[in-house]
Amino acid sequence: MKTLPLFLAAVLLCPLAAVGAATPEQRLAALGLELPATSAPVANYVPAVRSGSLLFVAGHVSRDASGRIIAGKVGRELDEAAGVEAARRTALALIATLKAELGDLRRVVRIVRVAGFVHCTPEFQRQPTVMNGASDLLVAVFGDAGRHARTSLGVSALPLGAAVEIDLVVEVRD
Repeated sequence: MKTLPLFLAAVLLCPLAAVGAATPEQRLAALGLELPATSAPVANYVPAVRSGSLLFVAGHVSRDASGRIIAGKVGRELDEAAGVEAARRTALALIATLKAELGDLRRVVRIVRVAGFVHCTPEFQRQPTVMNGASDLLVAVFGDAGRHARTSLGVSALPLGAAVEIDLVVEVRD
């Protein structure tokens, strides 16, 4: 029998602690999660751009808790569970960028769209399962406002050999 990744087990076993929390920050704390430090762009772009009530968050690549790139192809160097964890870690970094841009995660009205890119072998076809690592975290932190439209694509390469890259479109309030 397969075991659940630690994060997924925590969400399934303690949903009331996270859902009952009043703010996204409190939900993160209830899940035992801390936001990572945000990283500066490495090229000619900005972390996020606001247009009206929409905030477009630039793609973030998968990094571990120490900030090192989670690299490799899912289906070769990484198994599916490691891919799910890479997507979850990427979503946590995206939330950190939202916090840095907005100051308060309660300003998030809705996660509108998630675009996920999974660095994988040509045979690997479970990109949506990998991306559930990100989607599940967004729903755990933002509740119904975290439910979103999503694209999950398999790609042959990502910057720095990262396993996952994800970008967001988020509706925000002033």
